[in-house]
Amino acid sequence: MNKELIMNPNQLVAFLEKPCAEFTKEDIKRYIQQNGIRMVNFMYPAGDGRLKTLNFVINNQAYLDAILTCGERVDGSSLFPFIEAGSSDLYVIPRFRTAFLDPFAEIPTLSMLCSFFNKDGEPLESSPEHTLQKACKAFTDVTGMEFQAMGELEYYVISEKEDLFETPDQRGYHESMPFCKWANLRKEAMRAIAQAGGQIKYGHSEVGNFTIGNLQYEQNEIEFLPVDIEVLPTKVEEAADQLVIAKWILRTLAYQYGVDLTFAPKITTGKAGSGLHIHTRLMKEGKNMYIENGQLTEAAKKAIAGILEIAPSLTAFGNTNPTSYFRLVPHQEAPTNICWGDRNRSVLVRVPLGWTQGANEMITDANPLEQAGHADLSTKQTIEFRCPDGSADVYLLLAGLAVAARHGFEMPDALPYAEERYVNVNIFDDAHKHIAERLSHLPTSCAESAECLANQRAIYEAQGVFSASLIDGMIDKLNSYHDKTLRQDISNHPENIQALVKKFINAG
Repeated sequence: MNKELIMNPNQLVAFLEKPCAEFTKEDIKRYIQQNGIRMVNFMYPAGDGRLKTLNFVINNQAYLDAILTCGERVDGSSLFPFIEAGSSDLYVIPRFRTAFLDPFAEIPTLSMLCSFFNKDGEPLESSPEHTLQKACKAFTDVTGMEFQAMGELEYYVISEKEDLFETPDQRGYHESMPFCKWANLRKEAMRAIAQAGGQIKYGHSEVGNFTIGNLQYEQNEIEFLPVDIEVLPTKVEEAADQLVIAKWILRTLAYQYGVDLTFAPKITTGKAGSGLHIHTRLMKEGKNMYIENGQLTEAAKKAIAGILEIAPSLTAFGNTNPTSYFRLVPHQEAPTNICWGDRNRSVLVRVPLGWTQGANEMITDANPLEQAGHADLSTKQTIEFRCPDGSADVYLLLAGLAVAARHGFEMPDALPYAEERYVNVNIFDDAHKHIAERLSHLPTSCAESAECLANQRAIYEAQGVFSASLIDGMIDKLNSYHDKTLRQDISNHPENIQALVKKFINAG
């Protein structure tokens, strides 16, 4: 008996007594047979970033074996804009490692995420999850390192206003109950996400808290850990899986609670927007290549340089509808300038605290009875990309970041490029206006993002990572919004902003 595994929140891991990365078809069949499972769900993210579901009733052993082995056909043209109706048939094949017990189903149901395959039985070149796999492989081929990532998922719960224990406007950061009204929804979601295999770091209420009319908007956040599963094709793929499942769980719980929940980048001007900050890490033989003797390495600075250089086009995958660009404005802890810094929330790429100095002694200061620790905490150091939001296609965003980090190792001037864009002040402060003025800017609209992607597409298409049809589809989608001057046109018209937010409230 493996005591570590039987305490795992994922019921399949506990029952099978093996990590999810080792699940086989026979494991899945055994769990279904011995636990009264009556239905199976195939789930897969489509072009809109949301999970789609195909339900199966288990008729008999042969049928169960058939769907687990062969998957099923789906209409690709209804799932992805880059697939033509004349050649739209795709296969979806379940990934057994993603299996989890559906926390909402009244009929005992096992759910699994799927991968897409074409008519020849080959991975669909343009599918989000396969693009991510290719991006990570290309990164490793060039650098000899593994690209890892995890996300910070911010969202608002929208409910009728309560007068009891009001939280001051924009002062909700890390509030406890009863000032945080929807902490129980967040905690219930965290439990369900963990049971579905999500590796959660923590959850908390966020800064955003305000009212519009009789509606109360409360911001919360759930942050994930870097995935550490050795036998996966890419750990980043698992990180993306966790984020899309988490969004589905949060929305479903909100529906059960009778409230709305949104990952919308911006709800109204002057109030905190919701981001999807991505933390990255480069690993080699169990060592974090971002840090050496408490200092950032050249490898870290090269990765930063690559991310900064193609940041304008990364918005095509991380900021995908017009409301995204209402969030990317000064003084809202959202980046606008292309720069990086330490512990600086006004920059695009942030190097957060990484337990590099005095970490092992802090425990004795807080707890005099304890001895100083001797743990290697270097794996904790990450680098954070701050502009993406909940409209992102998570798989393509992480693929784009892997491409960007690889690009930094291919830039002959990566180190001076990074050095020139380092800032150690709040660039939104008028006293440092001269610094902000020398920096380039992120796009201000989907139309501008599309233009940046068109200009930098060769970087993404290199080594066959992003297909040309996928890039074309993203450009067409971004241009379809015709929003080049929208932010300026309606910035002083709250009613128009609210109509725009309502239109995209469930995006991503």
